[in-house]
Amino acid sequence: MKFVVFSLLLVICDVCTAQDKEYLAELQQHREEIYLKFANKEESPLEENDLRDFKTLDYFEVNPEFRLKAKFVRTPNTPLFAMPTTTSRLPIYRKYAEIYFSYDGKKYKLDCYQNQELISDPEYFDYLFLPFTDLTNGQTTYSGGRYLDLRIPEGDSIILDFNKAYNPYCAYSGEYSCPVVPKENHLEIPVTAGVKKF
Repeated sequence: MKFVVFSLLLVICDVCTAQDKEYLAELQQHREEIYLKFANKEESPLEENDLRDFKTLDYFEVNPEFRLKAKFVRTPNTPLFAMPTTTSRLPIYRKYAEIYFSYDGKKYKLDCYQNQELISDPEYFDYLFLPFTDLTNGQTTYSGGRYLDLRIPEGDSIILDFNKAYNPYCAYSGEYSCPVVPKENHLEIPVTAGVKKF
């Protein structure tokens, strides 16, 4: 029952191309992995009462318009800085790149960041962090904004998939310390894709 919603993504896409179906299958797997993590009491960010009643996270319908090819402009030699969080913790980041994209005829820019602790980790050496806010925050999505995980691309373009936007763990429990979205990463549009508020 818990994965019926994901299977429906494929069923309703009879007229989609093979590429579309491949993407929906990838997104289905992505969300199933998130579900398994949230349902596992050893890994879940949910508090005990919420975990006991947990069935699934709430998502917007998959929106292909929010899967965008963007221009990836590296910003070498930017200074290290301590990123504010919801607690006194101050992880060290560096602005790694600026990402430019168009949506509904207008142009937007987001900054992405590299955690300096993770670059020595073989699994996350190419990991980039993209936090953002938009006009859905505090209404259909978490008031503090959402995050995207990226990997450093080989060239000067990257896919921004807001259907994979997720909440910081602070959206589920006050026990976590979460980076605060920089003000320059606010989008003056409603990003109706990805996870909704809990």
